[in-house]
Amino acid sequence: MIKKIVHVAVGVIKSGNTLFICKRPDDKHQGGLWEFPGGKVESGESVFEALKRELQEEVALTIHSSTELMVIEHDYGDKCVKLDVHLVTDFSGDAHGAEGQQSEWVALNKLDDYNFPAANVEIIDKIKSLQ
Repeated sequence: MIKKIVHVAVGVIKSGNTLFICKRPDDKHQGGLWEFPGGKVESGESVFEALKRELQEEVALTIHSSTELMVIEHDYGDKCVKLDVHLVTDFSGDAHGAEGQQSEWVALNKLDDYNFPAANVEIIDKIKSLQ
């Protein structure tokens, strides 16, 4: 049986030496873990369009541009994801959990103190390698 792949636009929102992360709701896939915000790419949408829409909805930011960081495909067993990860440094607004989710600005060297889904480990490694 072929599993459906969920295509997700992910924003690594960076300001200075801090990154904005959100905690997934307990009732969602990978619930209770921290993540870089984003969401599903809808049919007919570019990754940037999806990222712009999702970050406005989830964290109340307007992004002006982004840079592709990496693409990750990960099989969780019960779900496969394709993460189109973009670095976001050009934005306006005051980031917060606009859907009621817990959120924080975290120093890059403190990311290891948070539990992330397995697919996000590659993202963290990549960000650290750029420093």
